Amino acid sequence: MAEENIIYVGKKPTMNYVLAIVTQFNNNVDHITIKARGKAISKAVDIAEITRRKFLHEAKYSAIKLDTELLKGERGELNVSSIEITLTR
Repeated sequence: MAEENIIYVGKKPTMNYVLAIVTQFNNNVDHITIKARGKAISKAVDIAEITRRKFLHEAKYSAIKLDTELLKGERGELNVSSIEITLTR
């Protein structure tokens, strides 16, 4: 999977990510993966739903992957939930 087909969800406004997805699909990309961890998971779901319902009615979910990642930080190891949502035309 090409790196430009992956949208990493962070602190930017939701519509910035939606615009990035719509732009990629308009550039003849056949699938996009939205990735998020922790508190950004709900924003990733919102981004996927806004994209499908308001802008790209033909987009479908081809895969949704849930996982738990082990992150090492100053306070030791921490389990963080993650999601990958793949949209296709």
